[in-house]
Amino acid sequence: MKKLRCPQCDIHRFYVKNEQLECIVVIVDEQSVVIPLHSTDSLEGFDLTILYCLGCSWTGSPKSLKGGSHKKHIK
Repeated sequence: MKKLRCPQCDIHRFYVKNEQLECIVVIVDEQSVVIPLHSTDSLEGFDLTILYCLGCSWTGSPKSLKGGSHKKHIK
C-alpha cells in the first residue's frame, strides 16, 4: 500500500482528533482513505476531514495530499 505524505515535511504519519481532543495516529492511502496506524484503534467519533502532521505544523485534508506530486525534481 502506498502511503501519501505530508506536502511540507514528507513524512507519512498524521493524527486526527475527536471532540474531546483525543488523538489517534493515522496514515492515508493512495485513495485518500484515512487508516489508523494500529489496527485495534477505532476511528469512530474522530474528524477524518482534518489531518495534523506529526513532523511539522502542516494541517489539511486527506484529499490535499498528492502522493509525492508536490515534490520538485532537482537535477
